[in-house]
Amino acid sequence: MTPTGISDCAPPEQPLGRAVCVYCASSSAAHQEYRDAATRLGEALATRGITVIYGGGGRGSMGALADGALSRGGRVIGILPRFMADLEWGHPGLTELKLVEDMRTRKHLMLTGAHAAVALPGGCGTFEELLEAITLKRLGLFLGPIVLVNTREYFQPLLEMLSRAVEERFMDSRHPLMWQVVEAPEEVPDALERAPAWTAEFRNFAAVQAD
Repeated sequence: MTPTGISDCAPPEQPLGRAVCVYCASSSAAHQEYRDAATRLGEALATRGITVIYGGGGRGSMGALADGALSRGGRVIGILPRFMADLEWGHPGLTELKLVEDMRTRKHLMLTGAHAAVALPGGCGTFEELLEAITLKRLGLFLGPIVLVNTREYFQPLLEMLSRAVEERFMDSRHPLMWQVVEAPEEVPDALERAPAWTAEFRNFAAVQAD
């Protein structure tokens, strides 16, 4: 499959129907199970007719995710900073590749165009993107489901840290409802459907108050 177009990216007027933003890694050195899980996630989303929006890379879990979705006829939109395109880090076969000027714009547009966010295991960039999505949901600025795919129990320390934040009352006891955790990528589409509803009214308990 060849790209339908490479374009400069402007914010969409409204989110794409049934589109999911996927955060994942470009590392090819990590365990093969992570890339296998990314491939399976792409396949699972495409099979359910869900568009994949991701960082546009062609390596590691990023490339595996895109390849998996494309292999099932899925729509894959990559959002890639120009400097990465200049370094030829982009995936050559996407449905659409959108070029942006910087990482901040990339991150913003990936989430703006989606109705949900899914995190696969990754490094500091993935952590930043995931935690920003959680923060925006806490503030009522992003209302969609957030699902973590806990391959090889990778996210366990992060989940424990988030639980600690609730225990120490930096977060409200209702905040863990903002995300769901699955073990297998094939569980993601159903997890998206089952996610508890979240509305902008929930920002009323964004600031945790003392009793």
